[in-house]
Amino acid sequence: MANPQTPLPWLAPGDRLPAVSGAWGPHDPAPGLLAAGGSLDVESLRLAYGSGVFPWFSEGQPILWWSPDPRMVLHVDEFRLHRSLRKTLQRFAAHPRCEVRIDSAFGEVIRACAASPRDGQSGTWIVADMVQAYEALHAAGDAHSVETWVDGRMVGGLYCVALGRAVFGESMFARATDASKIALSALVALCRAHGVTRIDCQQNTAHLASLGAREIARSDFTLQLQRDAAKGPLRWRFDPVYWPALFSSPPASA
Repeated sequence: MANPQTPLPWLAPGDRLPAVSGAWGPHDPAPGLLAAGGSLDVESLRLAYGSGVFPWFSEGQPILWWSPDPRMVLHVDEFRLHRSLRKTLQRFAAHPRCEVRIDSAFGEVIRACAASPRDGQSGTWIVADMVQAYEALHAAGDAHSVETWVDGRMVGGLYCVALGRAVFGESMFARATDASKIALSALVALCRAHGVTRIDCQQNTAHLASLGAREIARSDFTLQLQRDAAKGPLRWRFDPVYWPALFSSPPASA
């Protein structure tokens, strides 16, 4: 049972989300859960992300809104480029039939992510309603895909949400070894080139931690989010000249 002092708000479509300080805490059944219900229209998603809130639910559940504390974040200058991945990226960048594309196949990317559950999960949270919602957000210019292509075939990628210079990572997939890591590396390089200092990772996983992501207090996250979201949007196009700056970083330990 939930703590009776922290009941879960239920929202009607169009209702505003409560303040993130009201999210369930560590002694409640689902730490970070803020509210249920509402809608997944573009404006609701923009307001949610701008407040540090994201939707996450499974088939058969209502829309569930989350704002965990602490928050998992990848500071792009702390990205851990392990020696093996560095070599993979250098080969990829040098090969004429390998390329990074952005927003060329958003629908395919999010559906591939839906077919690839997160670490430790047997099902997907990217249900049909979520796919439709993020495709609408992509059409509105606030969701993007970063794609790994080899020989004209997409072999991996990720999708994310962006408000100004605030970037929120959502999900990745791979059809070939390291293909999703290449896409993430490209996103890091793009962010570095455009002055984006961090990528929201939402929740702690061992995979993200191995790449340099770490937890920060929600209060710190939301304060920086307000500053980043108020800045002008970055240019969502990948240029191969972004790679050298990434390669110049000291290699991480294996």
